[in-house]
Amino acid sequence: MVEDAVDMLKQVGFCPSFTTWNASLLSCSRAGRTDLVWTLYEKMTESGVVASINVESVGYLIMAFCAENKVLKGYELLRELLENGLRPDNVVFNALIRGFCKERQYGRVSEILHIMIAKQCNPDIFTYQEIINGLLKRKNCEGFRVFNDLKDRGYFPDRVMYTTVIKGLCEMGWLGEARKLWFEMIKKGFQPNEYTYNVMMHQYFKIGDLVEARKIFEDMCGRGYGETTVSYSTMISGLCLHGRTDEAYSLFEEMFQKGIVRDLITYNSLIKGLCKNGELVRATKLLNELLAQGLEPSVFSYNPLIKGLCKEGDTQGAIRLWKEMQDKDLEPIASTHDYIITGLCKEGHSLQGMEWLLNMLSWKLKPQKHTFEYLINSLSQEDRLDEILVVLELMFRVRYRLKKETIHSLVSKFSRDSFHFPDLRLEKIIERT
Repeated sequence: MVEDAVDMLKQVGFCPSFTTWNASLLSCSRAGRTDLVWTLYEKMTESGVVASINVESVGYLIMAFCAENKVLKGYELLRELLENGLRPDNVVFNALIRGFCKERQYGRVSEILHIMIAKQCNPDIFTYQEIINGLLKRKNCEGFRVFNDLKDRGYFPDRVMYTTVIKGLCEMGWLGEARKLWFEMIKKGFQPNEYTYNVMMHQYFKIGDLVEARKIFEDMCGRGYGETTVSYSTMISGLCLHGRTDEAYSLFEEMFQKGIVRDLITYNSLIKGLCKNGELVRATKLLNELLAQGLEPSVFSYNPLIKGLCKEGDTQGAIRLWKEMQDKDLEPIASTHDYIITGLCKEGHSLQGMEWLLNMLSWKLKPQKHTFEYLINSLSQEDRLDEILVVLELMFRVRYRLKKETIHSLVSKFSRDSFHFPDLRLEKIIERT
């Protein structure tokens, strides 16, 4: 009840102790209410309390700066504390390390680590957890070196740190090293949790090892972790990635039979996989089922179907879905319009495709380069030279260049048809490509 606490502090007729101020600052910080941290700081100043003389108070201010992504300001406060001979808790140093890792300022991270050691604030396992996590999140292999160095110096990583490193290695594509750590973790008595299993399972799917991914899933189920929405969704998504939609659909049905909740991610993963496999009827059925279940669809519930319908030559069906999205206040992403434009061009409706292109640009959406090229080729086949010039001008505005074969085709087209340019000469088109 942090708001009530702050209101109470505003109303009291005396100056509370540092213990009271700090308890309030801590609670606001934990609640993520940095606005109230600054309100309290202002009230402290008005009450004649100088926060800067209390190391705990300043620590909470530093943490508030870090939470607001103003890490450098937090660092400046730390320097002031150190100059005054004061030393904050490790949790404050850890917040600064987390912030600088996020900003990829690894030089600052190293500097803070050295400050901690010089000031005899021995970095604890949580400090190293922040460093390793920050480095690996940004695919910096230095995080793995720090982890190994940590073990060599007698620290004992826990399951959380093992999981962090395994995930980081998987995301860097170092599956062999991740697998070694997996077995090392088990050997040390740390059983993988659901999160660790899913990280490994996802990586095996990524490299196409479906057999090993299935083994991980079965082992997870055997240990009582597997029968969850996240685990089944990971399996469904992975199987769909490799065109195994029948197996994915069986798992989807199994979820219903076992009473496992099928959420929006589960539906979207299967819809995407079915559309990729050309199974639009089943995908449409799933979309309708999703709506009937009362789930709120997302753009990614519709986008694969729109793409699939355009590919199959049913662009009008795709446009109906697009309108349905609009009715549900879902803003289609740029690629949705790209699919419709290319679909219209395939069906010989290049002028309608051009209208969609103009609408895209008016909505500040940037078409893909191949959308411009597809539209230009379609207009060229219909001998719509004036419209080609308009599309070319729009294409140049968004800083795209034409492919050489398209340039040669257009030069040939305009020369053969003895086309006279009103304001834009052929030489200028070529110069801008």
